[in-house]
This record gives sequence, structure tokens and C-alpha cells, in this order.
Amino acid sequence: MNLVTVLDIFIGGVLIGGIYALIAMGLSLQYGVSRVLNVSHGEFIMLGAFATWVLYTSLGINPLISLVIVGPIIFVIGYLLHRTLFRSLFKSSPSLPAFEGSSLLATFGILYIIQNIAIITWGSSSKGYTFLASPVNLGGAIFSANRLLTLGFAIGIGVAFYVFLARTRMGKAIRAAAQDPDAAGLMGVNINQVLALCFGLGTLLTGLAGVLYSMCFSIQATMGLGFTIIAIIVVVLGGLGSIPGSFLGGFILGIIGQIVTYFEPSLSLAAYYIIFILLLLVKPTGILGK
Repeated sequence: MNLVTVLDIFIGGVLIGGIYALIAMGLSLQYGVSRVLNVSHGEFIMLGAFATWVLYTSLGINPLISLVIVGPIIFVIGYLLHRTLFRSLFKSSPSLPAFEGSSLLATFGILYIIQNIAIITWGSSSKGYTFLASPVNLGGAIFSANRLLTLGFAIGIGVAFYVFLARTRMGKAIRAAAQDPDAAGLMGVNINQVLALCFGLGTLLTGLAGVLYSMCFSIQATMGLGFTIIAIIVVVLGGLGSIPGSFLGGFILGIIGQIVTYFEPSLSLAAYYIIFILLLLVKPTGILGK
């Protein structure tokens, strides 16, 4: 294996790892704060990707502009879902474990509703478009410009979101609600508002990942579940509830996936599951989990 091959594997892993990092950060936020293990999470990357495809192919809107169009729309969908469905489930559940169970079942329903609407609307065949596909040479390894742009935006969005959580007043309220919602409520934090906001931000990050993904790869109406599985593995790898851990875990899993794909493409998903099982057995807290 020469240097160019190593560089090709590493950069390719980092590129897809940026997408994994965003969707995992969204899922980590939803479960870590809102306590919803959202198995429909991947459907929002699919919605973001198809919305971008429609805007580009029908209206000629630049996918980068779609980030500021699609993102807020998907955020509102997630926010309203929590304020209506999950808030009602929380009120009717006798305990937090009961709520987690009922919300998990509810997200299975959301998954199949969104997926079937997408199949009816856009069909089951693959879709795609060409955007900034010109080649770029990095140390002898060739990558399309859109993939490098995707990586830059994924890192930028992830860092900006972490700064939001660490530095802003709302970010501190979110972290307080994650650690002790009762104490945060006594200190004046509107818990219901924060929980809905967290769920909406989770769908926002995933929707933005969908916009970026559509710039580089073909998309399908049934692609969501696979990304949900990957997001769960990344969240466990990084540490449940750890946003930095999810960000780091996404890149690690992306690189591991590229290494496995280089030797045997059909084993990449199996490798993810092996990592998942080993983590549960050896270090269930993950890289940065507590």
C-alpha cells in the first residue's frame, strides 16, 4: 500500500465521516436531552437530500443556498413533532422508562410514514445531480471538489454547533437540562421548550447532513434506516450524550469504513456492527462518555 493509497483512504474516510458526525450529533442531542431514541432519525437526512435535489433540478437553486432553506424547515418539523407527539406521550407515561419505550415505538411509525410518503412522491429508484464535480489533486489522490466542500461545511457546522452549546445562554440551558432537568426547571429553564428545541436541532443537523450528502452521492427514498443504524453506532462509539464524542466518533467510523472497504467492500457494514458489539462489551461508555 503506497502513500497515495493511504492518503486516498484517509481523506475518503474523513469526507464520509463528516456526514456521520453531523447525524450522530443530532441523535446524541435527541436522546441525551429529550430522551427519545429516534429510529426515524435517518429519514430526515433523506428528506434533506431530496429537498435539495428538488430545489436544484426544478428551480436551479444552488445546494449551498439550500442549506439555509431546507435546514430551518426540517428544524420546524422536528420541533413540532416533539411539542405535539412526544410531549403528549411524556404526559401520559407513568415513568421516564415508559416514555422512552413508547417514544421508541412511535418513531418506528414515523419512519415508515415518512419513508412511504417519499416512495410515493419520488419513487424507489436512485436520484442524483452533478454539482462541482471537477477533480482536485491532493498529494496524488484525486477527489471531486464537491466532496472537499462537503467536508469543510460538515466540520464548520459541527464546530459552530459545539460553540453554541458551550458558549451561549441557550446552550448552557440545554446542558443543564441534560444533566438534571428538575434542577434546571427550578432555576428558571423552560424544560418543555428546551426539550422541543433539542429535538428540532437534532433533525436540523441531520437535514443539513442530507443537503451535503446529496452533493456527492446518489440518494434513495429508502436510505434513511441505514443512516440511523450508523448514527447509533457512532453515538455509542463517542459516548452516549457526548456531542464532542459523536463528532469525533463520526470521523473515526468513516475512516474505519474506508479501510475495510478498500480490502473488502461487502464487509463495511459488518465491520460497523463488530465495532458496536465490542464497544458494548469492552467500553460501553464510549470514547468520551461518562
